Amino acid sequence: MNIQSQRLTLTELTLADAPMVLALLNQPDFIRNIADRQVRTVEQAEQYLLQGPLASYRQHGFGMWLVRRNEDKQAIGLCGLLQRDFLPVPDLGYAVFQAFSGQGYTSEAAAAVLGYAREQLGLTQLCAIVAPANQASIRVLHKCGFQSQPSAALLSLPDSGKQVLYLTLALSVEPSAVALSASSKA
Repeated sequence: MNIQSQRLTLTELTLADAPMVLALLNQPDFIRNIADRQVRTVEQAEQYLLQGPLASYRQHGFGMWLVRRNEDKQAIGLCGLLQRDFLPVPDLGYAVFQAFSGQGYTSEAAAAVLGYAREQLGLTQLCAIVAPANQASIRVLHKCGFQSQPSAALLSLPDSGKQVLYLTLALSVEPSAVALSASSKA
């Protein structure tokens, strides 16, 4: 699996990516906006990979993918699709290191994943969940064409009870984000 965009390449994660995953999962923004996964060692990061992304690749044919810049092969974060038991369709997820936020990378990676979901996986519907206070992530989702459903705008997460916004996207309609250029800003 290899997804290319103008500035980024997305590939499947491997156990060798555990140190990068450890650093990403322990960023203050990740813990505040997504969750504290309680991953504190490289060994725990390897288990996280085995039980999360690597298991998802086998079970669903997709998962969270490693995002690298094409120019220098620098790992900047994760972006991909998650199949959560409590959601009716796959969910778009992403997280980038703080040093790479605000440069349009998140929007570009998300657009590439949406194109892959539609063209390679044949998906017609996706959703996304986001903390209501995470305005940067909400902007990315809106730029990608996700919309809130007024009757189900807030969702309570089963594991924590945390309230998140629930957004949906019909992939049969070309989302405007697929045409994002490198000059777009997240």
